[in-house]
Amino acid sequence: MDINAIKSKLATLQSTTSNKDNFWKPEPGNQVVRVVPYKHNKDNPFIELFFHYNLGNNKTYLSPMSFGRPDPVAEFADKLKSTGNKDEWIQGKRLEPKMRTFAPVVVRGKESEGVKFWGFGKTVYQELLAVIADPDYGDITDATGGRDIGIERQTPAEAGNQYGKTTVRVKPNQTAITEDATLLTSIMDNQSDLTELYNEPSYDELKDVLQTFLNPSDDTQTTETANTTTTEKVATQTATTAKTDVADAFDNLFNS
Repeated sequence: MDINAIKSKLATLQSTTSNKDNFWKPEPGNQVVRVVPYKHNKDNPFIELFFHYNLGNNKTYLSPMSFGRPDPVAEFADKLKSTGNKDEWIQGKRLEPKMRTFAPVVVRGKESEGVKFWGFGKTVYQELLAVIADPDYGDITDATGGRDIGIERQTPAEAGNQYGKTTVRVKPNQTAITEDATLLTSIMDNQSDLTELYNEPSYDELKDVLQTFLNPSDDTQTTETANTTTTEKVATQTATTAKTDVADAFDNLFNS
């Protein structure tokens, strides 16, 4: 038995568990959180990251665009959208990295668990920014005079759609994060750097992922046939000739 390999696997599993502990998402029903000042950027608690979802093997990849660096998938998506072909424009939109915004929060009733990152989409983000921009509210993260956020999470069945629905309401009353000075210090000081919780793939790694996505091997195709993956969905939503054109466009962009 390779003890070093066992130790490495254990460390990986423990790291995964630790990373999951850094995140929070609302459960169905009502809950209350408080967005707190972000230790790693005291001017702005919101962190915008871009992701590629289900890009081959149903994996999620952090886009280098999150840090202002080139992203071959985004470049390829832009090329598809510029061809003037409707099917290729649709495929280009699907390949674009999608923004996810995160905020450091403490969950009311669980303040002792420390700061976690809550991720949300464009609608919630806009609502929170609008409240902060309102002079009657202002800085909702203030340690002594900020405001809690009530969150209602509906399941897909309750919301009548595929994804469910999240509704937020910033409380009108101003409150402290906590009256416990020791706990407040811990909340302010013990915060992970969100960007260190994700692995940023290199340009070449993403390029290989994209090429495999567009030109899957026979083994990959066999697996996808059984599991109805994203590649199949794309293939059924666009013409086969368009898919061929996309592969040709990839060769022209990166191999010419």
